[in-house]
Amino acid sequence: MIGRLRGRVDYKAQDHFLLDVNGVGYLVFCSERTLAEIATDVEFTTIYTDLLVREDLIQLFGFVSQIEKEWYRLLMSVQGVGAKASLAILSALGEDGVSRAIALGDWTSIKSAKGIGPKTAQRVVNELKDKVAHVMSIVPTEVGELENKLNQGDVVERIDDNQTINLAISNKTLQADALSALQNLGYTPSDSAATVAKILHENSDLSTEELIRDSLKMLSPKG
Repeated sequence: MIGRLRGRVDYKAQDHFLLDVNGVGYLVFCSERTLAEIATDVEFTTIYTDLLVREDLIQLFGFVSQIEKEWYRLLMSVQGVGAKASLAILSALGEDGVSRAIALGDWTSIKSAKGIGPKTAQRVVNELKDKVAHVMSIVPTEVGELENKLNQGDVVERIDDNQTINLAISNKTLQADALSALQNLGYTPSDSAATVAKILHENSDLSTEELIRDSLKMLSPKG
C-alpha cells in the first residue's frame, strides 16, 4: 500500500496530476478542491494516497490531509458510493464541509455533489453520522500535510508560514479537545460532533473553554 508520496508536480490535468518522486512518475487522481490546492511551482509537494486495486483497474488517489483521506475511505464504505462519487462529494463540500453536513444530518448538502441522488445522500448521512467525531478529532501531526494549503494561502490569511501552520493545527486541536471533553462528560460522539460542528460553523473564533461552554449550553436539557 502506498500511503504518502513527496515529490515534484510535473503537470495537472482535469482530474489528476503527475507526481515525480525520484524519477518515478505517479498518476494521482483527486478531488477538484485538492487539484486546485496542488501547486506546480514548488520544489516538493506532499500528498496522502490510497491505492484502489480491481481486476481491471489500478488507480492511485491523492489527498492533501489525513482527514480528507479518511473521509474518502469512509464514503467508499457506503453502499452505492464508489471512488468517483466520494471525490465528487469532497469536491463539492471539502473535508470540513463533509464533516459538518454529516454531523448535522444535512443530506441536501451531500446531494449537491455531482451524481449524488437523494437516497444515496441520506444513506451517507445515516451510515456515517457515528463516524464524524472520530474524523473531527484527527489533528495534523506533521507540517507536511499543510504545505499544499500554504501554497494557495487557503488555511488563513498569513503573516508567515509558521504562524499559518500553528493556527491551522490549533483549530484542529481545539475541535478535538472539545469533542473529547464532551464525550468524557457522557455525551454521545454523534451528539458531540453535531453540536461542535454547528457552533464552529456560526463562530470559528472561539477558545477551547468557550467552545465547550457553548456546547454544554446547547446540549443541556431545556426547561
